[in-house]
Amino acid sequence: MNVFKKLYRDFFGLTEQTAKQHSMFSVTDKDVQNMQKMATVAQQVKKALGEDEELDEAQLLNKISDYQGGIEFVVNDPEQSSQIADTIAQWAAKKGINLIKKTISKSGRVVYLYFRMGQDPVADSQKLQGYISQRPDIKHFRFNVRTQKPKPEVKQLPPAKI
Repeated sequence: MNVFKKLYRDFFGLTEQTAKQHSMFSVTDKDVQNMQKMATVAQQVKKALGEDEELDEAQLLNKISDYQGGIEFVVNDPEQSSQIADTIAQWAAKKGINLIKKTISKSGRVVYLYFRMGQDPVADSQKLQGYISQRPDIKHFRFNVRTQKPKPEVKQLPPAKI
């Protein structure tokens, strides 16, 4: 093994680093503790400002081609439905997606938001789908425009017998 190692070093002109040599970017235990303290302070500041924490990427079930501007979602807690809808509307406004209509059902469990279709509806739908699907306070959602008639289901005919 040493023969191959020596051949490799000689061919590429490499030298091994000894135990006494340290990298310019070595990290000590004190540095790690300081980084952990800074991370906890940053999380506290985010909570104080009311910013959303970063959430894991969610599985996206709705088809992007179904997006026509309308989104319906079911909320876990009906008392917070208007607050959740306002938060989503504020986030969408930051991303350049304009809210046209907001409707909350009488029970407060179902919320309907209708957004103006932008220049790139695919990108808008991806942004909205990603944000809404990662929210823990939303049970499930779907793309739906309430004023449109539902798309008729296409039935496949059995293969013709020849």
